[in-house]
Amino acid sequence: MNRAVFSTLALAVVGACFLVLPVRAQGLSGAIFTTTVNGSEVNANQYAAKEDVYLDGGPGPGAPQTAAGLPDGTYVFQVTDPSGKTLLSSDPVRCRQFTVTNGIITGVVTQADNCQHATGSDIDHGATTVQLIPYDDTPNPGGVYKVWVTMVEDYACFPDLSRVDCAAGGKHGFVPANSKTDNFKVKSVPIREIDGFFFDSTDQHLSGMQMTWIDTLGASNQKSSYYVSFWDVIEAHVEAVEDGTHQIVVTNQSGCTVGDIYLREYTYTSGSLTYVGYGPQTVPVKIAGNHYQNHFVEVHCQ
Repeated sequence: MNRAVFSTLALAVVGACFLVLPVRAQGLSGAIFTTTVNGSEVNANQYAAKEDVYLDGGPGPGAPQTAAGLPDGTYVFQVTDPSGKTLLSSDPVRCRQFTVTNGIITGVVTQADNCQHATGSDIDHGATTVQLIPYDDTPNPGGVYKVWVTMVEDYACFPDLSRVDCAAGGKHGFVPANSKTDNFKVKSVPIREIDGFFFDSTDQHLSGMQMTWIDTLGASNQKSSYYVSFWDVIEAHVEAVEDGTHQIVVTNQSGCTVGDIYLREYTYTSGSLTYVGYGPQTVPVKIAGNHYQNHFVEVHCQ
C-alpha cells in the first residue's frame, strides 16, 4: 500500500478466468468496524491487547454521515475465531446489546446486574463505541478474531437472550446473511488485507466511494474509500482477512460509473495484475497461507 511500491513494482499482466457473480442484496445494510475507545483508526486493525478493541457502527473514518448508516434498532454482537466455529464471547447475549439511532450506535442496553459493556465516544461522528471484552483468546495462529453484529430480532434464539451461546441456525445464533462482520488482530502478525482503489477518468484517486465485502462465511460489510495518512493513499480497506475466497462487490454509485476493474496481488516475493472485467460485478479474492499478502481491487470510473 506504500504509494512508491504501488506505482513502481513491475507487474506481469496475467490472463485468468474470473468467476463473475451477480451482485446480491444483503440482509443488513450499513457498516461496522473495530476501533479504539475514541473511534480512532488502528493501523491494520492490529491491537496490543484485547481490552483495546471497541466496536463502532455506521460511517467509518472519512466516510460521510449518510454513507453507511445501520438501520435503527437494537443489536447484539459476538466475537469468534475467523472461521466462526469457535465462540469467544463469554458473557450472556443480553449483556452484548446496543442501540442504533439515525444510523450510528447511540448506547448499550442497561442490565439489572450491570453486565452491559463499557463504552466510549467516537470523535469522528459522535457515535458510541462499545468495548468487546470479555472474550477468550482466539485459537487462530495468526491472532485473528471476527466480530459479528445482527439485529436482535434476527438472532436465532431470540427472544431468549440469557444464554452465552445459541445452537440454532447460523454461527452461534448469528445468520451470516443477516450479519455484519469485521476482522481484527491482537498481536503482531503479517499484514493480510484487501484494498479497494477508485480512480476517475484522469486516474486520480476518488474518496467517498463504496464497496461491499462479503467474507468467507457469507456475512457482509460496507467499506468506504478515504485518505489513510500512514499509507499516504486513498483506499477502502478490509483488514485481517482469513483464509478462503472473499467477494468484493462493486456497483455504480454517485461519482462512479464503473468501467474497467483490475486485481493486483502482492506477496513478499512477487506481484501480478489481472484484468477482471468491465462494469459492476463481484470480484472473488482468494487468501491463503500465513505470509504477507496484499490484494488491490482497482476500479476505474467513467
